[in-house]
Amino acid sequence: MKKFFFFKNALVLILLIILATSLNAHDFASNNKGLKKFRVVEVHDGDTVSIRLRGFAGITYKTERVRLIGIDAPEISQEPWGRRSKRHLKKLINESDWVVSVELDAEERDKYGRILAYLWDKKGQMINEKMAEDGYAVLYTIPPNVKYSKIFLSAQKKAQSKKLGIWKRNGLKMSPEKWRRENL
Repeated sequence: MKKFFFFKNALVLILLIILATSLNAHDFASNNKGLKKFRVVEVHDGDTVSIRLRGFAGITYKTERVRLIGIDAPEISQEPWGRRSKRHLKKLINESDWVVSVELDAEERDKYGRILAYLWDKKGQMINEKMAEDGYAVLYTIPPNVKYSKIFLSAQKKAQSKKLGIWKRNGLKMSPEKWRRENL
């Protein structure tokens, strides 16, 4: 009887561990209470962060890279705008106490396995939009993730007309996409 009890508990524990570590992009789906919130643990560049996912009952943690949908920030090696873009994203994340709400679109992951998402700060401002509006990212729409493409276009036009960030007089010389094709 003791062996049965031991094996039963071990099986339950194994199932809990499997459940806790089998997180995927569906963990981000909106529910009737709104978007789920996650802690940002690292800002990699101006359009990619890592967030921490909590497993079942908080038992385990998993870190996932998240690529911001709709924008493309200069690469870190695109001096000086890559570092400036990263620093600006870090500032926006910090203003939200490193906690963001995550919203997915039609395609949940890119070819590199990163989660594709819109990030919202604690005030309800979309961080993707703010990066374009402040002039630290360019419009980068890849169907089918086009939910906010008009908003991003408008944000970029505002930054261009105000000559903010990469749109300044001595701003970004080459789009991040073209720079990657020629340098990576």
